[in-house]
Amino acid sequence: MTAENIKNQLLAFGNPSKATHATYFFKTGKGQYGEGDRFIGCTVPESRGVAKKFMHTPLTELEKLLDDEMHECRLCALSILVAQFHKADETKQRELVDFYLAHTHRINNWDLVDLSCYHIVGAWLKDKEERSLLYSLAKSDSLWEQRIAMVSTMAFIRNNDFADTLKLCELFLTHKHDLMHKACGWMLREAGKRNEEVLTAFLDSHYPVMPRTMLRYAIERLSPEQKSNYMKRTV
Repeated sequence: MTAENIKNQLLAFGNPSKATHATYFFKTGKGQYGEGDRFIGCTVPESRGVAKKFMHTPLTELEKLLDDEMHECRLCALSILVAQFHKADETKQRELVDFYLAHTHRINNWDLVDLSCYHIVGAWLKDKEERSLLYSLAKSDSLWEQRIAMVSTMAFIRNNDFADTLKLCELFLTHKHDLMHKACGWMLREAGKRNEEVLTAFLDSHYPVMPRTMLRYAIERLSPEQKSNYMKRTV
C-alpha cells in the first residue's frame, strides 16, 4: 500500500479533457486561489473507489500523496484519512487529527477542505467543550485553515449545536474572499435546515453587513417572500 501504487491507479483513470476543465474550475491561473495546481482528470467517485482499496495505507505513504503535485492524489489521501478516522479509537483519532493539522498547507483547495474537515476536525471536537482549535484556525493567515474552521462546524450543526457556527460567521463577516462568504452562507443554510429561527435571528442581526454571496447562500431555502425581503433590505 504505497503512494506510488495509489497514484498509478489514479493515473489509469486519467482524462486530459477533464484535467483541462479542472484547471479552470479550480482557479489555477496566476494569482488565483488554486494557482499552479495540476490534475489527472479522474472523477471524485473514481478517486474514492481507489481510496476504498487502500484504506489501510500508513500515514507515511499518505504524507507522500499529500505532497504530490496532482490534486487527485491529495483528494485520495484525504478520503483514506477520513475512512481511517471513522474506524479509529480515540487514541488513533487524536493521531489522525494531529496529522491532518500538520498538513493543512497541502489541503489547499475548497473541495479538499470540504470533503475532509468536518469528518475529522469537526468530528473530533463535536463532543468536546474546549474548541479553541477552531478559533486558532479561523485567525490563521491561511484561507484554507479559515475554511477548515468554518466548514468543520457542519459536524456540530448535525448535532443541533449552532453556537460556534454563528460565532465564526460573525468573525468572518468582513472577510474579503468569496470562498469564505460561500462557506459561511452554506453553514448558515445548514443550520437553518435544523432550526429556521436560529438562521433568521442571525440574519435579522447581521443582514446589513453580510456580503451578498454569503446572504444568498444562507437564505436559499427560505420562502420567496423572506428571500426578497432580506435581499432588498441589504445596504
